[in-house]
Amino acid sequence: MAYQSFTNQTKKVEGNSPLWAVAAGAFAGLCVVLLANQSATSLHSSVAVPTTPIVAQNTVTSYQAPLAHNAQVTQLKSQVSSDKSLEVSTAANSSVLVGVSGGLLLIAGMFFNILKKPSKQALPLPAPLQSVSVPASSQMVRLVTGMADAHTSVALMAVTAEKKKAVGIRSPVFNETCDQTGITLSRFMLEVARANPDLQELESVFASIQTACKTIAKLVKRSAIDGMTGLQAGGGAVNVQGEEQKKLDVITNDVLKRALKFTGRMGVIASEEEDVPVEVDNTMDESYGKDVLVEESGGRYISVFDPLDGSSNVDAGIPVGTIFGIFEEDDDCKLADNFFDDKTDISEAMKGCLRSTLKPGNSLVAAGYALYSSATHFVFTLGAGVNGFTLDESIGEFILTHPNIKIPPRGKIYSINEANRDIWDAPVQDFIQGLASGNNRGKKVYTSRYIGSMVGDVHRTLLYGGVFGYPADTRSPNGKLRLLYEAAPMSFLIEQAGGKSTTGLVRVMDIPPKSVHQRVPLMLGGADEMDELIELYNAKADAALKKSQLDRLAV
Repeated sequence: MAYQSFTNQTKKVEGNSPLWAVAAGAFAGLCVVLLANQSATSLHSSVAVPTTPIVAQNTVTSYQAPLAHNAQVTQLKSQVSSDKSLEVSTAANSSVLVGVSGGLLLIAGMFFNILKKPSKQALPLPAPLQSVSVPASSQMVRLVTGMADAHTSVALMAVTAEKKKAVGIRSPVFNETCDQTGITLSRFMLEVARANPDLQELESVFASIQTACKTIAKLVKRSAIDGMTGLQAGGGAVNVQGEEQKKLDVITNDVLKRALKFTGRMGVIASEEEDVPVEVDNTMDESYGKDVLVEESGGRYISVFDPLDGSSNVDAGIPVGTIFGIFEEDDDCKLADNFFDDKTDISEAMKGCLRSTLKPGNSLVAAGYALYSSATHFVFTLGAGVNGFTLDESIGEFILTHPNIKIPPRGKIYSINEANRDIWDAPVQDFIQGLASGNNRGKKVYTSRYIGSMVGDVHRTLLYGGVFGYPADTRSPNGKLRLLYEAAPMSFLIEQAGGKSTTGLVRVMDIPPKSVHQRVPLMLGGADEMDELIELYNAKADAALKKSQLDRLAV
């Protein structure tokens, strides 16, 4: 709610100006005269007696009235005529008297308003803002002040209730669809916003993400033709992870970053290709005017993304993809109190960015990916199931083709780089061996399918079931995948589809990031398959391995 303060000025509280006084007096006098005329007319009407016309008859009656009677009739006629003259004279005198009184009243009103000086009365000041009672434990207050003009200051105070993480959302309902277009992603998000008013801002966010993904799909498809294959700057350009950047890494990062920035809903953006999170400036252009006071509080959401996952394969035409996750901006910081004690070279602005960005996967409000393959697929969740869309290039829209995706409890495919089998944790070795040999709970013999592009492998796992993994090994004790913008968003999708995601003993969604590019082991798939893996870790992992797993939960 908003409060408006006033300057300690006074406002003239005066009667009507002389011009208005004259007009008002003239109007009053006219009304009096009209009423007087109406009164006179009414009086005459009440006195006058209408007569009924007499039709002459052709008969003649001979009758002689007495003389005394004729004298009496003559006397009555004279008396009636005298009474009528007296009444008309009285009415005329009353009309003149009322008219003169109205004129005198008009003149008196004119002189009174001209000679009277306007009085001054101080405007009442509202109660001070400090008097508003806002319990600190349940509400937050943000005060923004400004000048409406040279003499009036305006204060906007926003009081909001304590934010609570939504357990879920209402799924959109489609009572009818177009036979030619089906359900587009744009319509899907419109229905989501209608069913969940709190998520209306996500509609514009997803509109920008899908535009960026369409653009990236075109860039990937034409990369060989347009000379966008190969390494950035001819080689030597590396990202913060020490990986050589492809030309498309840099281009797609810029496309997605700008698309998210232009929504006006983003507070912070973190990318695989950026060394540190980037704060977004959402200041409105001055040309929009200042006639409407708006609370400038920055973006509501934080976005994390890998703009082109599997880019090392893009030159060979192997499927690649984009992964994204969206957090909501709040004051629920998951960092330890002493997190910045040994980081003296970090600015306060960067500390704020890190506090906003370093959140566990269970704080995500949305996550998804785009797969650029034989077709362009867009799969995402808002916390109420997983839905998949396919790009119809003829109309430029993503069409709902895979509603409410559910991963089966057990599949028959595992996707993992078996070249590292000998250096995996012992429980993982036993688990994969059991899948390959059929010595597992489901008594199924699994086959191996591994693309080497996380988005492609996870997409197949979502649709067909099975297991995807990039576990820890002796060379990479923390695995290779980044927690914030790869492992956590994909784990959110898998769990919303009915599966599970783990490092072996720890749920990936519960791990609090300690850095933007933190790596983590990852195993995900059907619920029964992951339960079997966790049992193997509990039964066969030694104390040191269990400790290293559980230490990832430490803040």
